[in-house]
Amino acid sequence: MSKVFRFSGKNDFFRGDSIYSGPREGNLFLSLGRRVDLYFPPSKRSRISAPVDIKDNADEFNEVFIESLPDECLFEILRRLPGDQERSSCACVSKRWLTLLSNISWDELHSDKVVSRVSGDLNTLKEGEEEKEETQTESNGHLSRILEGMKATDTRLAAISVGTSSRGGLGKLLVRGSNPARGVTDVGLRAVARGCPTLRVLSLWNVPSVGDEGLIEIAKGCPLLEKLDLRQCPSITDCSLAAFAEGCPNLTEVTLDSCRMIGNEGLQGLARGSLRSVTIKDCPLVGDQGIVGLVSNATSGPTKLKLHGLHLTDLSLAVIGRYGKQVTGLVLENLSDVTERGFWVMGNGHGLQKLSTLSISSCQGVTDLGFDSIGKGCPGLKQLCVRRCSVLSDNGLVSLAKSAPSLERLQLEECHRVTQYGLFGLIVNSRESLRSLSIKSCLGIKDFDKGMELPLVIPPCESLRSLSITNCPGFGDSNLIILGKMCSRLQNLDLSGLSGITDSGLLPLLEGSKVGFVKVNVSGCNKVTDESVSTLCRTHGWCLEVLNIDSCHKIGDRSLVAISQNCQILSDLDVSYSAVSDLGIAELAHCDRINLQVLSVAGCHISDKSVPGLKNLGRSLLGLNLQRCNGISQSSVNHLIEQLWKCDILH
Repeated sequence: MSKVFRFSGKNDFFRGDSIYSGPREGNLFLSLGRRVDLYFPPSKRSRISAPVDIKDNADEFNEVFIESLPDECLFEILRRLPGDQERSSCACVSKRWLTLLSNISWDELHSDKVVSRVSGDLNTLKEGEEEKEETQTESNGHLSRILEGMKATDTRLAAISVGTSSRGGLGKLLVRGSNPARGVTDVGLRAVARGCPTLRVLSLWNVPSVGDEGLIEIAKGCPLLEKLDLRQCPSITDCSLAAFAEGCPNLTEVTLDSCRMIGNEGLQGLARGSLRSVTIKDCPLVGDQGIVGLVSNATSGPTKLKLHGLHLTDLSLAVIGRYGKQVTGLVLENLSDVTERGFWVMGNGHGLQKLSTLSISSCQGVTDLGFDSIGKGCPGLKQLCVRRCSVLSDNGLVSLAKSAPSLERLQLEECHRVTQYGLFGLIVNSRESLRSLSIKSCLGIKDFDKGMELPLVIPPCESLRSLSITNCPGFGDSNLIILGKMCSRLQNLDLSGLSGITDSGLLPLLEGSKVGFVKVNVSGCNKVTDESVSTLCRTHGWCLEVLNIDSCHKIGDRSLVAISQNCQILSDLDVSYSAVSDLGIAELAHCDRINLQVLSVAGCHISDKSVPGLKNLGRSLLGLNLQRCNGISQSSVNHLIEQLWKCDILH
C-alpha cells in the first residue's frame, strides 16, 4: 500500500498510448457487433472471438452490486441519500426500494450526527442539527391524503410516507374502506408512522386488518396527532388508546364507532390527556365504568361528549350532571337502559352550567319530569334537539320553555304526544329568546276547529326568525293564522309537506310580516295557488332569495310573471312538477333583471320552445335541472350543454 503514495510524476500514470506491442494484438480482443454500445480496452488477450453483448453484461454487473445486496446494506445506502427529492426518486425504482425507504424513520435519516460525535467533528454536528431543524420547519403538515376502496393499500401508504415529506409533510390521512385482496394493514400504518411525524389527523373507516401494532407505531412516531377517528375497526383494543394517551399529548378529539374490542380501560387511559371532544358509538364493551372514568378523572374534562347506542345506566348521566362542568355540547342517542331517574339526576346535578347544546334521540327515559329538570339545571342552554322521544308531552315542553330563559333554537322530530297546545305554549313562553323553531313529523299536532274562537290578545313573538313545520299532516290554516299574528318578524319559512294548508292560511302570514322573507319553501303544499306566490313576490320580492314551490300543481305561469316583475335578487328557484309551461319560462327569461343561479324545472310540461328562454337565463345559471322534461328533445339538451358550458345541467 505504501507504493501507492510514492507515485513520483507523470511517468507513473497511463499516458493514453497503446498497451499492445503490435496493431494486430489489439484486434484479437473482440469483434464489435451491432448490439454493442460501449468499447472498453481489455487488459488481457481475449481467448474467444465470438461476439458478446456488453450491455447485458453491464446489467448483470449492476445486479450483482445493487440488487444482490442484502436489505441491511441497501437500507444503509438509502438512508444516506442527501434529500427528500432523491428518496422519492429512488422509491420509484422497485417495490423493494419503496419498502425499505418507507421503513426508514425520521430520526434515522439524520443519524449522521451520531457519527459526528464519534469522530469529534463539532462543526459537522452543528450543521446536521441545523439541517434537521430546517427540514422540520418545511415539513409542517400541510398535505391531506384520502384513500378509498380499492386504492387503500399498504403500497400506497408507503408511497405517501416517502413522497409527502418533500412537499410540506403529511398533516391529514383518511382511509375509507380497504382493498379486499391486499388492503391496509399494520405494515402500511408503520410506514406512515416512520415517515410522517407531522401527522395531525388520522381517520380509519372499515379497515378490519388494522390492529394494535400499527396504531401503536402511529402513537410513537406522530406526537403531533390532534384528531383520531376510528370506525368499524374490529381488531383494535384498549392497548392502542393507552399508547395514544401516552405518546400524543396534543390529542384533543377522539371518535370511536363500532369498535367492538374497545372497552372501559381504553377510555380511562384517555382520561389522563387533554381531550376536548369524545364520540363513542356502538361499542358494546363500553359501560358506566368507562364513562365515569372519562368524565370524572379527566384533567379538565371534555367540552363535547357524544354517546350513541351504549349500554349505560342512570349512573353515567348522574356523573355527567355532577362532573361535566366543562361540557358545552352533549349528544345522547339510543340509550335504552337510561330511565326517567337518570335524566332527572343529570339536571339536578348542577354541573352542566356551561351546557349550551343538547341533543336527545331515541331515549324513552325522557319524560316531562326529566325535561323540566334539564331546563332548570342547564341555565345556559341555547340549542335543543329532541328526536323520537314518544313519552314527552306538552307539559314537559312548556316547563322547559319556562325554565330555560336562554333557549334560542328548538327542534322536535317524531314526538307524537306533543300537540298544537304545546307548540303555542312553547312559543309564548320563549318569545323573548327563541329564534329558530323546527317541528317535523309530529303526528299529534292538529289544526284548531274552525268554529273555535281565537283569543283577542295573542302575545307576539318578536324574536322568532326561522320557522319550519314539515310533514305534519294535521297542521292546517287555523294554526297558520295564529302563527301569522304571533310571529310577524319571520325571515325563513318552511312549510313543506303540509297538504292541509291553503291560501286562506298562508296569505295572512305573508301579509302580516313586518320584515321581508328571504327563504320560502312550500313544496308539497298542493292546495296553494298562484295567489299566494303573487302576494309573496309583490310584498317581499325585494329581499326574496330562495323560493321552492316543488309539486305545487296549482301554481303555474302567473307566478313566474310575478317573479320576473318583483324578485330581482332571487338566486334559487324550484318549480319542479308544477303547472309551469313554455309561456312562463319565456316571461321569466324576458326580464333582464333576473340573475338566477339555480333553476329546477324537473317534470314540467315544457318543450323545445323553452330552449331560447333557458339559454337567455343561462347567462347567470350555475345549475339547471331538466330531468323528466319529456317535451325537450335530446338535441336541444345537447345544444344547451354546449352553449351553457359554465352551468351544470341535469337531464
